[in-house]
Amino acid sequence: MFACGINPPGRMATPGFQRLRFPKISKEAVVAERTYQNYVRVGLFVTLVAVAMAVVQYEIPTVMTQVMGNFGMDASMGSWLMSIFTLMMVFTALPFGALAQRVGARKVIVIACAIIICGSALGAFATNATTLLVARAIQGVAVTAMTICGPVVIESSVRPEKAGSALGIWGIWGPIGSTIAALATPTVFAVAGMTNMWLLYAVFVAVACVLMLLLVKPAAAAPKADAAGAEAPDASRNVRVSAVFTRETCLFFVGFAGFNVVLLAILSYVPTLLQNQGMDPTLSGFASTLPMLLSMVSSPLFGALSDKTGKTKLLLVITVAALGPCAFAMYTNSGADLWIAAVVMGLVGMGSSGLMIAGFMKVLPDPSLKTIGMGVFITVQGVGQFLGTFLVQALLGPQLDQVVLAGAVVMALGLAGAACLALAHFAGEGSRGTQQQCEGTDSSRREMLT
Repeated sequence: MFACGINPPGRMATPGFQRLRFPKISKEAVVAERTYQNYVRVGLFVTLVAVAMAVVQYEIPTVMTQVMGNFGMDASMGSWLMSIFTLMMVFTALPFGALAQRVGARKVIVIACAIIICGSALGAFATNATTLLVARAIQGVAVTAMTICGPVVIESSVRPEKAGSALGIWGIWGPIGSTIAALATPTVFAVAGMTNMWLLYAVFVAVACVLMLLLVKPAAAAPKADAAGAEAPDASRNVRVSAVFTRETCLFFVGFAGFNVVLLAILSYVPTLLQNQGMDPTLSGFASTLPMLLSMVSSPLFGALSDKTGKTKLLLVITVAALGPCAFAMYTNSGADLWIAAVVMGLVGMGSSGLMIAGFMKVLPDPSLKTIGMGVFITVQGVGQFLGTFLVQALLGPQLDQVVLAGAVVMALGLAGAACLALAHFAGEGSRGTQQQCEGTDSSRREMLT
């Protein structure tokens, strides 16, 4: 007998000799298979757009004094030049998640690039503080949209077993963008002036967007089919936000909020606390940003470990649990313990940057919820960052001298966040069958990117 569906020579097919057939492979399945792209290329060029936007976001801090002087702003108003980004994140993340659910994440990234370029043009020619704040708010809206849609495009464009590595690359966009801005902005501002600086950074965004469009192809979605083989209607574009909230996602959101509280508590207050202890301002600033710089190594590394081991949850719990004690040490020490804590936070704690998104995709109840889910995810991020700024300020007191109390509360919140992540169930964890489970949802993974 031949098992290939071909009759033996000299023998005609008869009812007693049934022809065996190859399983039918649909054209859509072949197309879906071909849409996977190189994870390094996808990760780098989507991240490049986010890096360009981060440069725009952090173009103010290193020249804050000059900008405030030029526009007659006091310290209270000047602080809003950065705080407005967090405010925009809280109020616009869900609408952008819903928009991306309808029109596709890749298209929303292009829209976000257009928005931030318009905001930069407005700020470049601003003549008063109010116009400048409006321009910063517009830029904040665009950065919010990018933080929602960038991970969705990456995760849906690469093989499931490479998603962690690609998202690990994505995790470094903030540190790289803020570092470029910190190093370049003082010189660009002094040489070219504020107007040309804003326009130059807008050009950077435009170039990054064009490169992404050229080098990261749209991910084609295979149509869904019902049991009879006919195309089923696509209901994923009409999902409700409430569908995102389950026991697992709520536990994850609490853990993610704790991560953001600790992160902002360090970035916002460690430089001032160290200066109060007599440390040089430049050195204190380096101490607070050192973990972010080291995350350029740890985020891709932990992303690759997640792909190799399939233990995203375990790695995420370990990295988040390390943040709280490091924060306490950085709040209460200025000697060797401070630098040890900063290094441990950077090499271990900040490894959670890319893992957070990879983990979130595993706690969602359905892959089709990922776009609107990212809207909720970024809203939680904004709330956590708000708490990390204003709650910690209240704990430190008017003189910023209650460092033990504030450090202990921040540590407790970080450990509580790690505990919540440990209690959540991550789909496919603990099994080498994760890849097969992910591959079974290919059409759902890419249906938002048309």
